[in-house]
Amino acid sequence: MKVRSKIFCDFCLVLLTMAAQAQTTESDTTRGIRDFSILPLPAIASTPATGFMFGVAASSNWLMGPASNTHRSTMVATAIYTTKKQLLLTAKSNVFLFNDSWNLMGDWRYFIFSQPTFGLGTGPQSSKLVSTGFEYEDGSFSQGINEEQMMKFNYLRLHETALKRIGDTRYFLGIGYHLDIHSKIDDQLLDLDTVPPAITSHYAYSIDKGFDPEKYTLSGISLNALWDSRDNSINPYQGRYAFISYRINPEFLGSSQNSSTLWLEYRDYFSLSKKRPRHLLAFWAYGTMMTSGNLPYLDLPSIGWDQFGRSGRAYPQGRWRGQGMLYSELEYRFPIQKHKDTFGGVVFVNTNTASNRDASIKLFDFIEPAAGLGLRFMYNKHSRSNITIDYAWGKYGAKGFYFNVYEAF
Repeated sequence: MKVRSKIFCDFCLVLLTMAAQAQTTESDTTRGIRDFSILPLPAIASTPATGFMFGVAASSNWLMGPASNTHRSTMVATAIYTTKKQLLLTAKSNVFLFNDSWNLMGDWRYFIFSQPTFGLGTGPQSSKLVSTGFEYEDGSFSQGINEEQMMKFNYLRLHETALKRIGDTRYFLGIGYHLDIHSKIDDQLLDLDTVPPAITSHYAYSIDKGFDPEKYTLSGISLNALWDSRDNSINPYQGRYAFISYRINPEFLGSSQNSSTLWLEYRDYFSLSKKRPRHLLAFWAYGTMMTSGNLPYLDLPSIGWDQFGRSGRAYPQGRWRGQGMLYSELEYRFPIQKHKDTFGGVVFVNTNTASNRDASIKLFDFIEPAAGLGLRFMYNKHSRSNITIDYAWGKYGAKGFYFNVYEAF
């Protein structure tokens, strides 16, 4: 842990040094934060994974240079307690330095958390192995479990990525450091003392792959490439976003096992009216997969664990999980008022598919859809910052209410 902490501290020092250098290269008239705004809000909402939650959520956005050549920087921080006795502390940032010379992306979290798992893969057979029982020794099978498998755990995430803009293009290249620690894992349906024992998906996977079922660590570096031509990073009306990240998690950096992962992401925004740019179609898709080695169960690709936790509206966070996952979403955004942009609405659909190699479930064998609608209140027209309220419905009775700031993507 000391090695990982030193690496992370050194990496943060590099980021701060780059930020300082980028600022001091400009004249006094262009340095500093501009047009800073912050919106503290009471966090009162409900999601499938948390139940009713309350706390404080503060969002801020600002400019690190002229609006003509610098995208807005954003940060969202939360301190939330839920009726499921969960504590959620987060700080998520997307910072553009002067003239977009650097893009710094951060995702810091500490959770005292609980959520169910349903096994790996999408479809009604996602819990196929656990529902029929595992063969834990020759001819002996565990009890079948057909219900959701509730888990409690503590989770620490420290992710920071720095990308340098290439010349005057919209291409960025950079590196990142990522630390994920799951500890105090309590697999509540696991019971090894009964005859036959009750063996959960998480326990069976962990033992089969050689992980400690009570604690594991993922620590690694990433190589990243980004194309970002959006006109606004908070609420785009046009432009494209494409991001590739290859992450390597070696044991010498503290990972429980060697592994690597690949993340591919694409977003596009299609204007439907020149007079009302808020009238548009927004598209989002990403794929993430384990490319080598073994990942701990709770670090496998899963729904709702993207940087801002916006994927899979309708389904509980982590409802779909697998060695590989593909996600897509299409959202129709429109103004409600005839001449003003204060109030707006959205209608969206999303789909998800995940694999389970042990149960021979491949990507696209099962596709899980969801749909929903929402309202938007634009509280800052300069930055296009919205307060968002959404309700979504999915399969198997899944549904959820979401209260957030900024668009889902």
